[in-house]
Amino acid sequence: MKAIVAVDRNWGIGKNNDLLFHLKKDMKFFKEHTMGNVVVMGGNTLLSLPGSKPLPGRTNIVISDVFKRDDVIMAETFDELLSILSQYDTDKLFVMGGAMLYRTLLPYCDTVYVTKVDADGEAQVFYENLDKLENWQCIDEGEPLEDEGYTIRFTTYKNSNPKPFKE
Repeated sequence: MKAIVAVDRNWGIGKNNDLLFHLKKDMKFFKEHTMGNVVVMGGNTLLSLPGSKPLPGRTNIVISDVFKRDDVIMAETFDELLSILSQYDTDKLFVMGGAMLYRTLLPYCDTVYVTKVDADGEAQVFYENLDKLENWQCIDEGEPLEDEGYTIRFTTYKNSNPKPFKE
C-alpha cells in the first residue's frame, strides 16, 4: 500500500478540514498516481472533496462510523477496513487522508509519495516526519519546481519493514 500527501516544511498537511495549498502540479501528480487505482480516506476527507463527491476514475474506500454512503465502499471499523483492503492488490491502494488515517495506516505502507512545499502553511494537523522514523528512507527527491508561487519537490519514501494486513 502507498500513501500520497503534500506537506509544508513542518510536515503540516491541513487546516480547517482543507488542504494547506491548492497546487496544480501537485494535483496533476496526485491524479496520475491514483487514477484507475483505489483511494482510501477518512470520512472528513471525503466531505472535504469538491461537492463531497468521491473521486472519479478510482475506487473510493471510506472509513467512518458517523455516516453511510452508497457511492463509496464504506468501513465502520479499522478491522473492517483492513479486511476490505486485503481484497485489493496492495500496489493499487493509495491512502489520501486525513491525518488520523495516515497515522494509523502508515505502518502498512511500503511507499509514500510526498510533495514537499517550501512554505509554512500554518497547519493544524501534521503528517509523521518520515525523515525521523525508523524504517523510512527518502529514495528519490525531484528537482525544485514552481507551482502556484510555491517551490515544491516530489519525493518518494520507502518503508523497509511494512506491516502485513493479516498476521
